[in-house]
Amino acid sequence: MSDLQQQLAEQLEEIKGQGQLRHLVPVVHLDHGRIDINGRQYLNLAGNDYLGLATNRGLLDTFYREQNVENLLESYGLGSTASRLMTGNTRPYTQLEQQLTALYGAEAALVFNSGYHINIGILPALAGKQDLILADKLCHASLIDGMRLSRAKVIRYPHLDYQAIEQTLAQDRDRYRQVFIVTESIFSMDGDAADLANLVRIKDRFRATLYVDEAHGVGIRGASGCGLAEEQGVHRDIEILTGTFGKAYGGQGSFVVGTQLLIDFLLNTARSQIFSTGLPPVSVHWLCFVLRQIPMMQEQRAKVGQLAEQFRQGLRSVGLKTRGSSNIVPVMVGDATRAVAAADRICEQGYWVKAVRPPTVPAGTSRLRLSLNAAMDWEQLAPLVAIIKTSLG
Repeated sequence: MSDLQQQLAEQLEEIKGQGQLRHLVPVVHLDHGRIDINGRQYLNLAGNDYLGLATNRGLLDTFYREQNVENLLESYGLGSTASRLMTGNTRPYTQLEQQLTALYGAEAALVFNSGYHINIGILPALAGKQDLILADKLCHASLIDGMRLSRAKVIRYPHLDYQAIEQTLAQDRDRYRQVFIVTESIFSMDGDAADLANLVRIKDRFRATLYVDEAHGVGIRGASGCGLAEEQGVHRDIEILTGTFGKAYGGQGSFVVGTQLLIDFLLNTARSQIFSTGLPPVSVHWLCFVLRQIPMMQEQRAKVGQLAEQFRQGLRSVGLKTRGSSNIVPVMVGDATRAVAAADRICEQGYWVKAVRPPTVPAGTSRLRLSLNAAMDWEQLAPLVAIIKTSLG
């Protein structure tokens, strides 16, 4: 065994000893919130298909029924051939960005390949050595990587502690050219929500730029599905508003809406945009199709909210600790090994639940992360409260 192989083996053994070793499993997605793994069906509580669109048979059937000889390559092709600045900017991209611009009432929009691409692209493009990034302590790993790639000073404020932002800016704002306040709208592991209206007030007071990642808000929150910022009435007051298509939209990719000047600048400077092959036409065309449905899905959004509230009440009624106010429902455990063992026992009962452990969450805060979606019914979820309680001992 070479030195490198020996090193890797030792490090993997250390990860295993910490109860953090991960594996891939082959999954077949079914309807009604279910998945098939190795021939057994489970209710999927680990996915992010919040509106059930990715597994909506009727919607998929309608989408593919529109396919014909004339639009096969333009709208259903499987390869874009190049980056968008070369020959990968296929016609569905223009339609999708126009739809996003209209939905958000923005000047322009720009689509990236994934939420990770967008978060490692925007901050390095905008923030330089003379700038400051103030980011919530629980921001997603992709945002953290984007901060690391930027050359700006980075301060991570305590979770949802807006007084800490104001104190920092009151003391040091004049030391920096630009200040970027960075937050998620709905936090992916706790399921709680940012006070975006308060952040808008702070950024206006201190001449800062607000960057809001709506990955877990778009589609599932707001009257038109524009996210938590729409729900709080501030989506037109945020300079950099991003969302992903990989969750509630049931597709692939991400987007940012803002001024035309911002979008033009990012198109010319965001390396994860410039140097990535464009998405396949079929993926972008699907998003155009879904985007027409999202504003009309108020009933589905309300259903998910009701399911989450009912489920949280059930957990608390049996003495389990949970957090948040969204369709992401964590069950706090603490110890990583205990969380993994409980998840395994829950899976044996037909519920696909995964433990979230460090480094995804801070040490000592391992949990079961349950994600509810509109394709589920309460009758499917009701037995799970007692199963979780029993599995945790």
